[in-house]
Amino acid sequence: MREYDLVQMEIELLYVSTVTEAIEKVTKTLTLAEAEILFEKVTQEFAAWVTLKQELTAAKLSSLKALKFPFSAYRQNQRELAVAVYKAIALKKRLFVEAPTGTGKTMSTLFPALKAMGEAKTQRVFYLTAKQSTRQVAVQALEILQVDIRAVVLNAKEQMIFPEEKDLEDDENPYMLGYYDRLRPALKDILEHESLMDKEVIRQYAQKYTIDPFEFSLDISLFCDLVICDYNYLFDPRVYLQRFFSSQDQGNFFLIDEAHNLVNRAREMYTATVTEKVFENLVDLLKDTTFTGLKKQLNKVISQFTSVKEPMLEYQQEELLLDEKLPSLTKSLQKFIDYMLIWLKKHQGYNHKDEIMETFFQAYTFLKISDFYDATFRTRLALQEGSCQVEVFCLNPSALLDQSLALGGGAVLFSATLSPLPYYQELLGGQENSLAYRLASPFPAENLRVLVASNLKMTYRYRQQNLSRVVKMVGAMQASHPGNYLVFCPSFKLLDEVVQAFNQAYPTIKTLVQTSDMSSQERQEFLAAFKDQPTSSLVAFAVLGGIFAEGIDLKGRKLEGVAILTVGLPRLDLKNDALKDYFDCKGENGFLQAYQLPGLNNVFQAAGRVIRTAEDCGVVLLLDERFAQRRYYQYFPPQWQVQNFSDQQLPAILDDFWETVLQKAH
Repeated sequence: MREYDLVQMEIELLYVSTVTEAIEKVTKTLTLAEAEILFEKVTQEFAAWVTLKQELTAAKLSSLKALKFPFSAYRQNQRELAVAVYKAIALKKRLFVEAPTGTGKTMSTLFPALKAMGEAKTQRVFYLTAKQSTRQVAVQALEILQVDIRAVVLNAKEQMIFPEEKDLEDDENPYMLGYYDRLRPALKDILEHESLMDKEVIRQYAQKYTIDPFEFSLDISLFCDLVICDYNYLFDPRVYLQRFFSSQDQGNFFLIDEAHNLVNRAREMYTATVTEKVFENLVDLLKDTTFTGLKKQLNKVISQFTSVKEPMLEYQQEELLLDEKLPSLTKSLQKFIDYMLIWLKKHQGYNHKDEIMETFFQAYTFLKISDFYDATFRTRLALQEGSCQVEVFCLNPSALLDQSLALGGGAVLFSATLSPLPYYQELLGGQENSLAYRLASPFPAENLRVLVASNLKMTYRYRQQNLSRVVKMVGAMQASHPGNYLVFCPSFKLLDEVVQAFNQAYPTIKTLVQTSDMSSQERQEFLAAFKDQPTSSLVAFAVLGGIFAEGIDLKGRKLEGVAILTVGLPRLDLKNDALKDYFDCKGENGFLQAYQLPGLNNVFQAAGRVIRTAEDCGVVLLLDERFAQRRYYQYFPPQWQVQNFSDQQLPAILDDFWETVLQKAH
């Protein structure tokens, strides 16, 4: 206006409806004085954000450059791990690390990552975990470090939103209406006054400014130096953080905790199912409506299911595996999705909303995952009460994980159980130039005795006849040294049988039993029963590979030992057999990849509950003769002191162990 010497000008804003294509025009006359006020207001607002960012950056760099290791001394091998992590960041490499429990993995990765950030070797760190409990460990480590950075903990939407938001559409939700009008002051407030922003802090500010806490957490993350979140925010094609991972950014670095979990999690992320029943149920619900076009599209999809299942019905097959993604079904689902995208815009207040949206998202997810279909995918067909279910699933997610990891400037993937390392390097997207590093245990090896029942057959055929022997071995374990013990079984069925037999043989011994549907409160009560310095024995029974087999920390005398029944092989099914065949065709040992190593990983995790600190001591009973075979024991952790035993020898071996370690303790 100054350049053209204008006293006033007319400005025009056009709104175009994407549904009806109707155009709404808004015009306004602006004087030079009004324009000056507006310009001044906007630039001052922008300047305030630039200033805030500069202040935060200056404080961060000053804090990180002064950062010291927060303890008086490193644990054994901890400094070596920290140095390896720092070098991986500086060289923008991928590092695979197996570091036994007690190494201090969280601090050994987070500390060097923040030091590297202070020296401009990376701009932002993502700490990715499989569980909420491990996210909390990262938070605790950050609190100990006491650095002036901005960090956010991301949680799932259903955990973040307020109760009153549930089931509300965005255009009815008071926390979403006008969200961006209130976002800037909320962001400025929280960034100026908070450094670590977890669920409680974020919800507190979201309530203050009446904005949606989940969306707020994502917007906060853009201003953060450390983002602590679940694996799916990087790896899941359905929910990954598009604001960070739509393109490569060498300034991002990934710390991936409990990386052994990522293999199965990745397979789950690239698995999707679509079911005939969902479409049939929706047709029934809509039969009295006027949604003729929608019903026609649904019936077209159902007809494709009919074509798919006809051969299975004819040959009485309940399950079938294919190496193609059924193009005719996929095409009909794509047409259904295209139709629904238009239909949903035109029908805002429609009936049976939940059922319609469930069908839409099931089809959409199935197509999304099908887009990745290649030689590493398979299609599983299953019939349940005459209804067809189609599942696409990934056998080997390594290439997909590699693509996700390539979006950053390197990664450290670490776990207490990452053996054999080449196996995990291959399956977790390890490039040929990735690095592998194994640390020795920092704890005295003599504090843990691993005992193998070398003449106990625990294959399915012999389990029932050897149940009484198993119970006697567990009884001997608790009798040799009264305390708390965990017994892990490969299934709830076997667990129930063992518990029943144990209670009959030892009716005075207190027992606890994991159930398949435990609430969060029940889980806490289960763990709370493991008291330190117990005066009598507690024997708890849990499922191998379940919630109590990893991620729990029972230090001191809260846990004296575990007994593990069988080698933990995954169940025999079509999908696991497909995985075996896939690796066999590649010239690799398919049974090892599909069954043996996943089973052993569950065993190692369960055994890892016993020794948590340098003062802990205890026993691990491996109750299956297969553990004494070379194909299994060659993968045992190098720090394990292993001894085979017979039924008669066990009590004496246990008595000798406890006498030795207790004398040493005194």
